[in-house]
Amino acid sequence: HMPSGTTLLESAARTYGRRAVGLVLTGMGGDGAEGLLAIRQAGGLTLAQNEESCVVFGMPGTAVERKAVDHLIHGDEVAATLARLARGESLAVGR
Repeated sequence: HMPSGTTLLESAARTYGRRAVGLVLTGMGGDGAEGLLAIRQAGGLTLAQNEESCVVFGMPGTAVERKAVDHLIHGDEVAATLARLARGESLAVGR
């Protein structure tokens, strides 16, 4: 097993730049944090699941520690949040 969240998100940052949206959900370890940071540095939008709704806050927590997260969202709100973004709506509340 080789974690690949960071690889995926770094590719999105390179390909889409400020149009990229990255999301890290519950999970062990720190996979995805550096990729989320790459998206944020490219001007894209970064999201992570909040601690309250995570089974394991490892991956989102590492992203928060790296200051790679623009918005923390509840796991139950992931689909609605992504739908809002797809419609071109902004997220008014930050972390």
